[in-house]
Amino acid sequence: MFIAILGRQPALGATELERLYGGNHTRWFSDSAMLIESDVFDFNRLGGSLKAGRIILQMNGNWQTISRAVVDRYTKQWHDVPHKITLGISAYGFRISPRDVQKTGLLLKKQLQQCDVSLRLIPNAEPALNTATSHHNKLGLSPHKVELLIVRNTSGRVIIAESIGAQNISALAARDQARPRTDAFVGMLPPKLARMMVNFTGLPRKFNDSAAESTSKLCILDPFCGTGTVLQEALLNGYSVIGTDLSQKMIDYTTENLSWLRQKFRTTGEVIALQQADATTFQWKSSRAINAVVCETYLGQPFSAPPRPEKLREVAGNCNHIITAFLRNIHSQLGDTTPLVLAVPAWRNRDGHFTHLPLIKHLADLGYQRVLLRHIRPKQLLYYRENQVVAREILILTKSPEHRKHTII
Repeated sequence: MFIAILGRQPALGATELERLYGGNHTRWFSDSAMLIESDVFDFNRLGGSLKAGRIILQMNGNWQTISRAVVDRYTKQWHDVPHKITLGISAYGFRISPRDVQKTGLLLKKQLQQCDVSLRLIPNAEPALNTATSHHNKLGLSPHKVELLIVRNTSGRVIIAESIGAQNISALAARDQARPRTDAFVGMLPPKLARMMVNFTGLPRKFNDSAAESTSKLCILDPFCGTGTVLQEALLNGYSVIGTDLSQKMIDYTTENLSWLRQKFRTTGEVIALQQADATTFQWKSSRAINAVVCETYLGQPFSAPPRPEKLREVAGNCNHIITAFLRNIHSQLGDTTPLVLAVPAWRNRDGHFTHLPLIKHLADLGYQRVLLRHIRPKQLLYYRENQVVAREILILTKSPEHRKHTII
């Protein structure tokens, strides 16, 4: 079993895990950590988890009890290792100081010194090491670079896990900022959110693992591809991609960015097609079936402050018209169970309340239904930063049963 430490908006990370591993094999442990029952756990695939670890021990107790258990266990485990150990300790859910965590590490270090084993302890600025510290020290990536994730929930249950890695913030930053082409006007979809959205489809990596179809890949369409952020994350996760955009400039930017991606990162998917097209009218014709649609739709104009009501009605109405036309257009081109994962705009006012697109209340009329999640309510699927007016609301959709006609290209 594994435990994942979720990111800034835990609902999104929890949704990602549920869609990949199933609602029956995932469950909340605390408000920022989730348990995953699986023999294999691909942490590098995730966008919404900061760290993850294989569970070693579960127990109850305060920090003093847990500290003694950690020192005893790892003194025995490491008393005769021939190499130097680098250790980080991260505590979640405890009312303790960084100094308390350090004391545990220093006591273990002292015990190991008596066994002639050298231990380098990563200092704690907070009870839990931040992601950057864990990543840059390569904790969890080898047997002699260890991070202990010690997580306590509100009932007093404690899990001790050995990290299998931290989010690769260097790679994410490169794919966000080092690409040759960006365009702030069309939006800057964060790569980690794009990766989460790709995983929200629930698709496996490969269509078929048999030798006859070992080169076949599932295909993801982004009909509003912009500078190609969704496409790049889909390629990195092993999918083939089709991208279209209303602007030829964006298609040129995507082409350049995906060429850069293939030079800098290992990709196994295929770029099937990139072309200029209007998502509200275009007919996607490909030799490959579309297995999922993932996109950031039209978000409207950016705002630095909440707009006046009449301005908001105008912008929301325009966005609603475009996205509704797209959903109507693509409906007959998709398979009955093809998932759609859309980022649509929602506008936050000064009181923190959101104005949502009208179409969300009329999805059934458009022939769609929201995918039901076991651990998360649909209204929790919002991505935004502090003081951001235009949020991204994530819709995970399929055709509604009464509108399924087995029409697939």
